Amino acid sequence: MDHKFIHPVETRYRTEIADLFTEEKKLNNWMLIEAVLAKVHAKLGNIPKEAAEEIDKAREKVKIERVKEIDREIHHDLMAMVKGLAEQCEGDAGKYIHLGATSYDIEDTAIGLQLREALEFIENSLKALLKELLRLAEEKKELVCIGRTHGQHAIPTTYGMRFGVWAYEIDRHIDRIIEIRKRISYGKMSGAVGTMASFGDKGIEIQNEVMRELDLNPVLIANQVVQRDRHAEVILLTAMIGQTLAKISREQRVLQRNEVAEMFEPFKKSQVGSSTMPHKRNPHKSERICSLARVLKSNVMIALDNMVLEDERDLTNSASERVVFAENFIFLDFMISQLTMIMKGVVFNEDNIERNLNLTKGACLAEKIMVELVNKGIGRQEGHEILRQAAIKAINENLYMKAILIENEMIKDKFSQDELDDLLDPHKYIGKAVEQVDNLLKKLKSKHKL
Repeated sequence: MDHKFIHPVETRYRTEIADLFTEEKKLNNWMLIEAVLAKVHAKLGNIPKEAAEEIDKAREKVKIERVKEIDREIHHDLMAMVKGLAEQCEGDAGKYIHLGATSYDIEDTAIGLQLREALEFIENSLKALLKELLRLAEEKKELVCIGRTHGQHAIPTTYGMRFGVWAYEIDRHIDRIIEIRKRISYGKMSGAVGTMASFGDKGIEIQNEVMRELDLNPVLIANQVVQRDRHAEVILLTAMIGQTLAKISREQRVLQRNEVAEMFEPFKKSQVGSSTMPHKRNPHKSERICSLARVLKSNVMIALDNMVLEDERDLTNSASERVVFAENFIFLDFMISQLTMIMKGVVFNEDNIERNLNLTKGACLAEKIMVELVNKGIGRQEGHEILRQAAIKAINENLYMKAILIENEMIKDKFSQDELDDLLDPHKYIGKAVEQVDNLLKKLKSKHKL
């Protein structure tokens, strides 16, 4: 019977990174490590050189269907690989496969290869997203908009600032990837409980040589497994990146609300927003990113629990790791690609941006006027109270701030009408927003060669 997919990681959310987590890729990594182990044994005179060469050559002949067939008989997938590889060896070379090793010498070393490559993949995906965020930061660095705190209008900012803040966070994630990749690029070859007893007096040399061949670092000490703090850190990083993507997507959703209507996901001419409401333009890609971020976050708990293994090891990490590594990396890469696509085609309504900037009829410039009052000799607290009452009145009576302020004798005494007009221009109260964006662009473009 043909296999019917159940998990959307195989279909709806699959990206090219999934190739790193297939059964075929895992089998090939396992056999590579077995071949390298045999090569090192031969180099040290433990097995014939011809046997090591035959083991390496036999890897090309192994079929995953045969390995699965053996697994169904013996209920041990790694030993099924050993038997399947041995079957393809000519002469007696097969008897030297897996010599002195335990299963997790192979499996954990393979996981080190897998997660290192997956992190490199995600780094490249993030750089593509970073490029788009920096492009938008540069293009929109002077596009003034209202800043919001606590969901309320605060003071003006720029869209360049928004994109710049997001880009800087992505930059930090790239730094984290580089650091964490160093800590996950480890393997072991030390036997059943890590003592290397099965390798005799050459244990440390064997482990070091195997890892050198694989361009991995050898652990200095382990029990039967590479300790799971390394893997938990990787999963935590994927979840952190996911939360950043969700934060950006959440803001996209807010800004696309009809009441705000400043920034929109790209929307194709034939795209359907709702099955029953033809007028809908839903930010469904951003919503999808927020939804998948919850899965990444929930898998952090599993990765943390996997750190707690009994004695020299138990198997409670194994089954869940078959799920969380693939899920978190495939979902994450999909999320990055979706957000990159959104940023490439994001649509702005500058009329609405300007409308919202002036929605409070000048009240969002109260801070600016308060500072100028201090410069005119009025105490800061006194100025704050004048502006606070004026802002309340502006909102309650739907009046412009200028109309209220010009009636205040203290204000009238300190400012002319032209001065008030200038103070109430939101485009002239963005501080060093543009300069900060320029500094960020210069730094990150140089750092990432963009």
